Amino acid sequence: MKIAFVYDMIYPFKIGGVEKRIWEISKRLSAGGHDVHVFGLKMWDGPPDILQEGVHLHGVCRPMPFHTGESGRRTIFPALWLSFFLFLPLLRKMRFDVIDCQNFPYLPCFPSALVSALRKSLFLVTWHEVWGRYWLQYMGSAGSVGIFIERLVKSLTRYHVAVSPTTKAMLLDLGVEEPVAIVPNGVDIEKVRKVRPSPEGSDLICIARLIPDKHVDVLIGAVALLKESIPSIRCTIVGRGPEEERLKAEVSSSGLDKNIRFTGFVRDQDEILALLKASRLCVLPSTREGFGMVALEALACGVPVLTADHPGNAIRDLAEIGGVRAVPLTEKDFAVEIREILESRSPPLIPDIEGAWDWDAVSGLWLRMVEEFSRISEERAAKGSL
Repeated sequence: MKIAFVYDMIYPFKIGGVEKRIWEISKRLSAGGHDVHVFGLKMWDGPPDILQEGVHLHGVCRPMPFHTGESGRRTIFPALWLSFFLFLPLLRKMRFDVIDCQNFPYLPCFPSALVSALRKSLFLVTWHEVWGRYWLQYMGSAGSVGIFIERLVKSLTRYHVAVSPTTKAMLLDLGVEEPVAIVPNGVDIEKVRKVRPSPEGSDLICIARLIPDKHVDVLIGAVALLKESIPSIRCTIVGRGPEEERLKAEVSSSGLDKNIRFTGFVRDQDEILALLKASRLCVLPSTREGFGMVALEALACGVPVLTADHPGNAIRDLAEIGGVRAVPLTEKDFAVEIREILESRSPPLIPDIEGAWDWDAVSGLWLRMVEEFSRISEERAAKGSL
């Protein structure tokens, strides 16, 4: 099968949840004999087309800055830039059996859909988040444009993929009709097994981009409350973002410099896993998660997860398999739950995620999803309903 994935950023030149997902699925599909291509911004030196571990990477144009200055918001220009240059390389490369375009940052979905129509390819949109009216919170009145574009994207195809039940529910609320497949993210179990815990142990760890939606300030406030009864409590915060300086100032003003440390951005995935393994509890007070890759990695490391009970937080979906607790987004609620977990004499029950959540299993699920959607597409074509 000839397969194309489309996203603006390409792993390993940019490290994030979406590009990691594409890479892990792509290299396994390639190892299985499929011809796999990834199209995005050219984030490397040298020729625009390179081969890595059997996967063809195509940089269709040079990159641009992804985030604006102090606000840290993602700018629209890289998406516009990629969308402008994507059409011809995607069209000319070959006829793909399937083109899987990631919903974000939306604009590349349009040339991808056009190429799919011209080449008679199965066109999928994989949804990592659905913003809906959150656009207005993010951009003010200008967010109405985002709402409009998001609704246009959902109308480009009948074949949609969600990474979590929460994201699927939001898609259905957006007006997408079934079938909507769920193909979750995964974790490299073999890699997790090989990594040793970091020598720098911690009671709590939070791994997140430091933006308002992650609510790291709630964790800091909870640590301040806990310090009264647990003076030696230790917390590690991993990540960077526009909130970083404000959060560091809050730590200092609360007298928590000896309790909370900031590592900044950690690029090495093994180091991330080592930090997780050296922690007792992973705290993720986010209210906007399409899946929550860090939570799954924490569970794979044998570390329980505490998160916010919020409808926009898909980490809550993992509570069904165990090892995840969700509480109201207040400093007091987080402090109470953290204390209970840290002081419990019984180790938390962590689920065995090797089966359904390993990248090998996820890749197999992705392939079966494509086969099923292809069958449905052929039936619809035979009935003249396309």
